[in-house]
Amino acid sequence: METAIVMRNFKRVIAVSLILLKSLLPALSDNSHGAGYFPNLPVIDQDGNRYAFYDDLIKGKIVVVNFIYTHCPDLCPLTTARMSQLQQSLGDKLGKDVFFYSITVDPERDTPAELKKFAEAFGAKTGWRFLTGDPETIKKINHSLGDRSRNLSEHRNEIVIGNESTGVWARNSLMGDLASVEMDIRGMDPAWRPKSDTTANQDLVDKAYDSGGVPGKAMFAKLCAPCHAIGGGDRVGPDLAGVTKRRSREWLTEFIMFPDRMRQRKDPQTMALQDKYPGVLMPPLGLRPEDAADIIDYIERF
Repeated sequence: METAIVMRNFKRVIAVSLILLKSLLPALSDNSHGAGYFPNLPVIDQDGNRYAFYDDLIKGKIVVVNFIYTHCPDLCPLTTARMSQLQQSLGDKLGKDVFFYSITVDPERDTPAELKKFAEAFGAKTGWRFLTGDPETIKKINHSLGDRSRNLSEHRNEIVIGNESTGVWARNSLMGDLASVEMDIRGMDPAWRPKSDTTANQDLVDKAYDSGGVPGKAMFAKLCAPCHAIGGGDRVGPDLAGVTKRRSREWLTEFIMFPDRMRQRKDPQTMALQDKYPGVLMPPLGLRPEDAADIIDYIERF
């Protein structure tokens, strides 16, 4: 009798646990999200083009979605730069087989004109749209994609990858291995073979952040290379070749660690950079002094 009661209680605990577990899974983990799930509300892109969100942008498409705002002082510039690297890797598949959408979480300030400046700073090509609209509309759309943030600092830094035709949706991180993210995107189309054509873009794609025994190399590849080259010309930000000769080590260390603080006090060299590259702000990356030192040492090798 006692054994039967224990077994009933055990089954009840398991059933409740499964219900709780299901409630904690990401909203986009099932395959039921198609017509009727995504709001078919009006949005506008950086060029002033208007779309019905579901009918025009989601239905029948493979999409990659991230959440940004153009005045972001934190990770938005870095994650958008990583999206730009994915854009390079996908080549002519972008705009034909897969579509990128960067949706603002700050529609009150992010007008099409502001989004256009941001898009141009990251070299957005055809197939990558930066979307805004009525605040309530954007809130509903972002909510359907899993962004339930209550304020700007809480917005998701993940990306949503999905194929509306097959009903398969997933999340991923732009701060991980981009080659793996690219494979996840390609895997959304059953017709695509599981191989990458990124060999022509090795400088843009990080494989495993191999340090090669050089301190700072892995951090540079992950945190700096999306926006900066060393000897390859300007990207989102300036080419860093010779920067250790143009700036003191103290200045570079502070700028790597606390760019926001330098902007607040209107450091002349920082403000000059902001004027030259107005579309993007260098974000604070939470690095330690020894991290900054390793990055500077790595740059100095070139």
